[in-house]
Amino acid sequence: MTVQTPTSTLVRPFTVSIPDAEIDDVKRRLAGTRWPDPETVDDWSQGVRLENARSLIDYWQHGYDWRRLESRLNRFPQFLTRIDGLDIHFLHVRSGNPGAMPLLLTHGWPGSVVEFLELIGPLTDPARYGGDAGDAFDVVVPSLPGFGFSQKPTGTGWDVPRIANAWVELMKRLGYTKWAAQGGDWGAVVTTALGAMRPEGLLGIHLNTQYAFPARIPDVLSPEERRAVESLALYTGVLGGSNHLQGTKPETVGFALADSPAGQAAWIYEKFQSKTDNRGLAEDAIGVDDMLDAISLHWFTNSAASSGRIYWENASATFAGPKLTLPVAVTVFPKDVPRLPRSWIEDTYSDLVHYGEADKGGHFAALEQPEILVDEIRTGLRGLR
Repeated sequence: MTVQTPTSTLVRPFTVSIPDAEIDDVKRRLAGTRWPDPETVDDWSQGVRLENARSLIDYWQHGYDWRRLESRLNRFPQFLTRIDGLDIHFLHVRSGNPGAMPLLLTHGWPGSVVEFLELIGPLTDPARYGGDAGDAFDVVVPSLPGFGFSQKPTGTGWDVPRIANAWVELMKRLGYTKWAAQGGDWGAVVTTALGAMRPEGLLGIHLNTQYAFPARIPDVLSPEERRAVESLALYTGVLGGSNHLQGTKPETVGFALADSPAGQAAWIYEKFQSKTDNRGLAEDAIGVDDMLDAISLHWFTNSAASSGRIYWENASATFAGPKLTLPVAVTVFPKDVPRLPRSWIEDTYSDLVHYGEADKGGHFAALEQPEILVDEIRTGLRGLR
């Protein structure tokens, strides 16, 4: 893999380096956890089960290796660049293959650039991973404002359109005149906003979360459409606790979690538990280390409040529209919540260049099924080259 560093003085190299004292501190805090009483049910309907939380937090304290993730991140070129008053952190890996398509990957919550690490090699060097060299991408993976190593906004106004505009500036700053974009969860909201904006140079997008509900739900529904409505009700109801709190009181969430790594762990564990394609536990789908990578990154960057504000800043966002006219590729994962029917997807994306249905996987596709997602991105965007 050939990696070239951007030459602009506006782009500065970045290396992850958490002090030993902070790692020691989190272990001390974990050791002193004050545990709640056990739940009074035999399932997850009241939230994280005490025995599962104890197991996760015990491993975080005694078995998890943050330096493993830090070293893994630092194997990729990372940078900071100031856009619209904020330092934006991003990974930028150029392919060694001529004609590689630039691809912007955007994560969601409680995600980070870490969820895309398994995708970078196959996307930038497909031949090495059994693919076609003609499917190579240059990969740009920014951290959303307030997430990870991007700077935290100190004022309001960082809504999705503003983030999308920042991403356009980022791609210009890196010298790209033609590029594509991909995302899931909030990353799909940002990518959809890019599709609606249609900035010069954006060739098309790939979504593994689709925002394609009709503005008004029809009175008569097909079985697939009814399932979509029921899954949306589940998402906004029983599964929507963290979304509601972050959308209404993100600072209160920050207070609750900023001093408690165990609380931070439980907060994110429950989200993975409820939206992954698992056999009973989230770790069936993404692994304990993967979960703790996400949890630790939120902890060490103290971003419970700042990342949660994406819900507050976009409180009026819905799963409806907008209708897009640029090329759109989508992949539907079977255990995603909500899961949309093809009819609504086709109605919303008039230039649907690829529709894929995976045979496994949930909402966090990049973590759960990276190989499937890579193949779908390659297939979906191939016609844009």
